[in-house]
Amino acid sequence: MPFKLFNTMSGEIEVLQPLQTGRVGMYTCGPTVHDQAHIGNLRTYLAEDLLRRHLEAHGLKVTQVMNITDVDDKIIEKASAAGSGLDDFTAPFMAAFFLDLERLNIQPAHHYPRATGYIKPMIELVQRLLDSGHAYSSEGSVYFRISSFPNYGRLTHLDTAGLKAGGSGRIDSDEYEAKETVRDFALWKAGAKGDLAAWDSPFGWGRPGWHLECSAMAMDKLGESLDLHCGGVDNKFPHHENEIAQSEAATGKTFVRHWFHPEHLLVASGKMAKSQRNFVTLTTLMERGHDPLAVRFLLLTGAHYRHKFQFKEDLLVEAEKDVERLAAFWKRCAQAASEHPLSEGAADPLIAVAQRAGRQFEAALDDDLNLPDAIAAAFDLLREGNRLLDKGLAGPEGAGAALASLRLVDSRLGVIERRAAVEEVLTDMEDDLLRRREQARRDRDYAASDRLRDELLAIGIQVEDTKDGTRWHRI
Repeated sequence: MPFKLFNTMSGEIEVLQPLQTGRVGMYTCGPTVHDQAHIGNLRTYLAEDLLRRHLEAHGLKVTQVMNITDVDDKIIEKASAAGSGLDDFTAPFMAAFFLDLERLNIQPAHHYPRATGYIKPMIELVQRLLDSGHAYSSEGSVYFRISSFPNYGRLTHLDTAGLKAGGSGRIDSDEYEAKETVRDFALWKAGAKGDLAAWDSPFGWGRPGWHLECSAMAMDKLGESLDLHCGGVDNKFPHHENEIAQSEAATGKTFVRHWFHPEHLLVASGKMAKSQRNFVTLTTLMERGHDPLAVRFLLLTGAHYRHKFQFKEDLLVEAEKDVERLAAFWKRCAQAASEHPLSEGAADPLIAVAQRAGRQFEAALDDDLNLPDAIAAAFDLLREGNRLLDKGLAGPEGAGAALASLRLVDSRLGVIERRAAVEEVLTDMEDDLLRRREQARRDRDYAASDRLRDELLAIGIQVEDTKDGTRWHRI
């Protein structure tokens, strides 16, 4: 079944068709490093990680580029207030960002270009736009002339006549006096030699505009036409509209074939955002005792990536239980796969159950990355697999098939094997109940043994009596 993905440009779910057979160039808008990323930001990066993992599972060789915006108005303002240089100011936020990616098991991008390292290609791009008449200089700055690009607004279906300066925090409302029209946006912002962030250029000292940075870095790393461009839904306008305009005006080529925009994470007060001061970081959640793998699981499976998701911290408790159940089933299947087979001639029904779950999981992801539906197939396998193993109806072949399906699930989910590798430890109370039950069995007090088994089951500990002794796992 071909992989179909919603394309923001067309507004339809389409088969992703790479420019080069077997290869995908994937650009993802990365962090602006003036503060820590919040979990709303991280939801976007997790959705992009799921997308990349699924593309690679389809046998495609993905080259992912994620930019680091290390110069913009907020960074300059905060660094100046701190009496710090750009590099010194942004370094701790960059380190915190990469630590968050590692904790959430997000695969590293192949390239992390920093805006300050790509000033030369940015200047060259501005010059191309000036030479072609798509840009103009005014009072030391350079602006893109939106009237020269008739297709402006097609990504978000905007009426360009109604655009106003100040419609986004990244539109230069304080500079519109120097523009031909308030709709135009800055490619190069005038500065002076010796400014905290200023570079020499043919148009004078200054610095690049935010939108220009991404176009220059994307095309430098992936070419003038990209297969796939990702970013949070709030990047569609003005950022991605402006990227399209300046890139296509400069090259005459389609800038991006497929656009991917995950939706907002919501909290009680609305969209999670630094500007609203209602954000939560991964570090904060970990300090409150939450497992980052549970955060990954919840943000990926709580809602489809194109739907808004209402975050509540108590949902993490349930997510932690779900991750624990999947990890326990993984370990149980791994153990059962090494044991004695069923009696000769007995069919192993778990094989068919596992294979069906794998097919359902893949089919759901092939339909616009529908992970909430896909994960339901994994839990169907867990429930039916545990039932068959409890009743002795499944053997190592079925357990092996179930483990293979779990590996397939985790190649996208990225939480089960990591959690299964963590050594499980009983609490003192759980250990006491288990010891008392083992003693009751040695004393042949089967009524007490059954009662203690039920007490353990009530607190989430499944006990199995095998020829090799008693085993337990969490459910």
